[in-house]
Amino acid sequence: MVLVQYDYLFAIGLIFAFLDAWNIGANDVANSWATSVASRSLTLVQAMIGASIMEFAGALGVGARVADTIRTKIVSPDLYNSAPEVLMLGMVCAVVASSLWLTLATRIGLPVSTTHSIMGGVIGMGIASVGAGKITWVAPPGTQGTAIVNTGVVSVFMAWIIAPGLSAIFASIIFLITKYGVMLRKNPVMKAFALVPVYFGITASLLVMLLLWKGGGYTINLEDNQLAAVIVCAGIGWAGVIAVFLMPWLWRVVVRDDWQLRWYHIGLGPLLLRRGEVPPPPADFQGAIRNFYEGHLTKEELEAKRAAAAARGDVEGGHEAANESNIAEAIIKSKASDTESEHQAVVVPTEQRKSIIGPKPEGLPWHSTDMLYWAVKKALFNGVDQDIVNLQKRKGGMLSGDLEEKHARAAHYDNKAEFMYSFLQIMTACTASFTHGANDVSNAIGPFTTIYQIWQSGSVPKDPDVPLWILAFGGVAIVLGLWTYGYHIMANLGNRLTLNSPSRGFSMELGSAVTIIVATRLKLPVSTTQCITGAIVGVGLCNGDWRALNWRMIAWIYGGWILTLPCAGIISGCLMGIILNAPSWH
Repeated sequence: MVLVQYDYLFAIGLIFAFLDAWNIGANDVANSWATSVASRSLTLVQAMIGASIMEFAGALGVGARVADTIRTKIVSPDLYNSAPEVLMLGMVCAVVASSLWLTLATRIGLPVSTTHSIMGGVIGMGIASVGAGKITWVAPPGTQGTAIVNTGVVSVFMAWIIAPGLSAIFASIIFLITKYGVMLRKNPVMKAFALVPVYFGITASLLVMLLLWKGGGYTINLEDNQLAAVIVCAGIGWAGVIAVFLMPWLWRVVVRDDWQLRWYHIGLGPLLLRRGEVPPPPADFQGAIRNFYEGHLTKEELEAKRAAAAARGDVEGGHEAANESNIAEAIIKSKASDTESEHQAVVVPTEQRKSIIGPKPEGLPWHSTDMLYWAVKKALFNGVDQDIVNLQKRKGGMLSGDLEEKHARAAHYDNKAEFMYSFLQIMTACTASFTHGANDVSNAIGPFTTIYQIWQSGSVPKDPDVPLWILAFGGVAIVLGLWTYGYHIMANLGNRLTLNSPSRGFSMELGSAVTIIVATRLKLPVSTTQCITGAIVGVGLCNGDWRALNWRMIAWIYGGWILTLPCAGIISGCLMGIILNAPSWH
């Protein structure tokens, strides 16, 4: 029986569920890709395309299981069996509160937990409708296993510690292996050739692990030992594919400097090893191996730059800019004293960035063809036509501090070795994005699924199935949020916390993905924001200097986590309380 008298609640829920999912894309999805863009492994457009595919695939393929912690383990639906319309109203208030808080946080550039935002909304509406005593604050006596840590509101507070802590541990372990096993070795490129396929295999195993553990619109009928065998074999198989096809291509490009090869030659695999000598490249050719540290000075270079500026009496320039000749002289002196300089790649300067939109036509009426064409491009591509690397270097008041000095404290590694890790970083970013789509689509569609099913049936659903169209609805909204406004949050992550490079970014993303997968297994509602932030801190500390991290920005982000749940809860509770207790003339 369709509750036609509550069509307006369904409509409001639909609108704000879309806004909630849009904010998840604009706020949360950027977490999975900010480090890839910051390290220059991917351009913003490439990251947006990859994120769109992986987020939608994760949401549609694996997101069918609505988060029980959000829907049922905070406020029991059974409390509303006699008045299902009250639960419907409550979920509308929860999603409205969550979307409003996320909109504010996204606008001010604060990366927050979208998971905890909707949980705060559910807590607020529950307190207003059934009372604080009916909220599941902690796991009830007799609870066993993983339910102890994933039941009740206490799981949110535990996630503030567990998620960033585990991510920092996993990411730092991965980076330390990479740092001491590859980057600081005498021949880092050759060491990378041995380790990169192994990392590819581990990443593939983690993705298969998620698919098997979480499930979706399919059933897995395998014993534990069979699951383990599938996971291990998938990793070994993918590592073999990488060794056969990608590694010969990398050998020719990185070691033999084969400038004629393009990415589509990867499919030739071992046949590439039979290619002859490489002819000299054209004079204007820009190599595939870019300078991943472009625009970031070493500590010695920065000291020389500021000393030169101080000698000229240019106090402001000591922190902002210096004469190019002085910088060049400092760099030459620094490189001359670098004992590992023979391992550094000869890198052609990166070409100037080209805008997709282009400059606004001047002196034309708004209805002219050129002006309308520019306006359409502005509307469609403004979110992807942003220079994230430079946005991350911009002044941000007291939150940024002296970013140039913080970046200078991070070591610069061999660009050729970093180039090899850029391929790994793309895969880890895709894995993190897929796990995010699988986990966080439920933040928006979970409450909306309840709204829809009560509106359609007139009763509280006992074991609801998420319709495919709702999953698609959430996935599309997430992708739109990422494309239109995701750059805003990206600008506050990555290089604004610490210097990024492919080897560091890969370690951050893989550490974060491991944490999310472990949390999925434990059914703990962690946030990707918390995971990637913890991973960034872990890798930043492994640079050997704690001052390489922007602790002001980290504290700002952590403060946002603490504010999220009470702010969303207060908004939701006030809405619910006002509506339930409003005067009636009937």
